[in-house]
Amino acid sequence: MKIALISCSSKKSNKIEKAKNLYTSQLFKSALRYAEKNSNKIFILSAKHHLLNLEQEIEPYNLTLNNMKDNEIKLWADKVLEQLSQLTNLKEDEFIFLAGERYRRYLIPQIKNYSIPMQGLGIGKQLKWLKENS
Repeated sequence: MKIALISCSSKKSNKIEKAKNLYTSQLFKSALRYAEKNSNKIFILSAKHHLLNLEQEIEPYNLTLNNMKDNEIKLWADKVLEQLSQLTNLKEDEFIFLAGERYRRYLIPQIKNYSIPMQGLGIGKQLKWLKENS
């Protein structure tokens, strides 16, 4: 099974929404379109909620891994891995990371099959890549 993991974004709706609609940045929307065409299952990597199902309703929040210390990110990743291991097969499923380095750093060592299609690209180049590949 192909599973896409998309990082949350700071740009959000100002009301309770399904997770797939809460994040309003162009990068998130483009990554979601790509994931819908190229994976069987999609989860959002949320700084506050860890792993989110697209249909899960949540309130807007202001939290990012970019402001967290390394040990906090490690604890966050441990929780995400615990959730992922209940919903996926970390050794057999194929994971597509549509998320920055901070969001994937501690997840990747525990996942056998993964790809990072936009690794090393700035946001503008990521948007271009997603447009060309969706």
